[in-house]
Amino acid sequence: MIDSEPRSEREQTDESLRLERQHSDNALEQIAAIDATADDVISRARERADMLVANARARTDQAAAALPSDALKKSRALEDRILEGERLTADHILRGERAEHAALLSHERSETDKDLSQERARSDSALGKRDDFMGIVSHDLLNMLNAMVGVSSLIEKEVSQDNHIERVLGHARRIQRAGSRMRRLVGDLVDVASIEAGMLAVTRVESDAAEVVTEAVDTFQTQGLGSGLSVKAEIIQPLPRASFDPARILQVIGNLLSNAVKFTPSHGSVVVHVERVGDNIVFAVADNGEGIPADKLTAVFERFVQLTPDNRRGGVGLGLYISKCIIEGHGGRIWAENRSSGGTTFSFSLPIDGPT
Repeated sequence: MIDSEPRSEREQTDESLRLERQHSDNALEQIAAIDATADDVISRARERADMLVANARARTDQAAAALPSDALKKSRALEDRILEGERLTADHILRGERAEHAALLSHERSETDKDLSQERARSDSALGKRDDFMGIVSHDLLNMLNAMVGVSSLIEKEVSQDNHIERVLGHARRIQRAGSRMRRLVGDLVDVASIEAGMLAVTRVESDAAEVVTEAVDTFQTQGLGSGLSVKAEIIQPLPRASFDPARILQVIGNLLSNAVKFTPSHGSVVVHVERVGDNIVFAVADNGEGIPADKLTAVFERFVQLTPDNRRGGVGLGLYISKCIIEGHGGRIWAENRSSGGTTFSFSLPIDGPT
């Protein structure tokens, strides 16, 4: 038998709210019933007290027949005032307790409504970002596929012509670049799914940070040269070997370099710095681009947030989020800060002996 589809988060929230309010309403009904019972008990107790007072006064009248009537009236008036004062005090206390209970329940319901409103606002924001993200991913994948199909058609035409080898090689490289971008995008999606499931793979082994930095810089130097950028490594020795996942750290440095190259103007420079600081190895990728608004230095590590000045779209906003999760999975931290001379530095630290 096929199980029904799981309910949405909003449906679960509504059900939780309904149950909570039902519980509150039941509590109110119970309090009302208790109040009614208490009122009945108080009423009967007062009637009995009044009867006892009347009987006591009748006996007092018989025993004090010889006393002056004025003295008896004053004594009874004093007793009545005392009794009335005690009853008024008791009624005031009872009303205060009931008002306090009602105010507490009202406050709890108000807090529940506020929490629900905030949760739904967050949910709506997340849904909006997800829809935008899916639109971007679909658009990017479609563009890459169209490019690959279009270039394949060009190759088909070129091979029938003379001296076609160089042109075909150029088209093949374009297909490879599009395929690499698609693979990276799909890899990011797989990583996000793994993160959400709490299953992001991080395999720590004793590794050399200098080798990872050198490999990352070598990969991006060719890309930088195409736009006149200088991409270089700055390794401060001695560097101890440390426990980390070299493939994942290479992925993080690649994400940071990709952003730096993307937002650094032609003939600018990007430097990957690494050194030991206490019990950590600290990596930093610094550029001399436009920098990041101060209020976005933390937000850039959230899902779907894109570093796109002038409303230009540049990716799906997953690279820094994935990088943050990878670094935290190593027991380290990652942060960004603007440079006083212009540009931004993205840094992350890894404990030498792995997370404690």
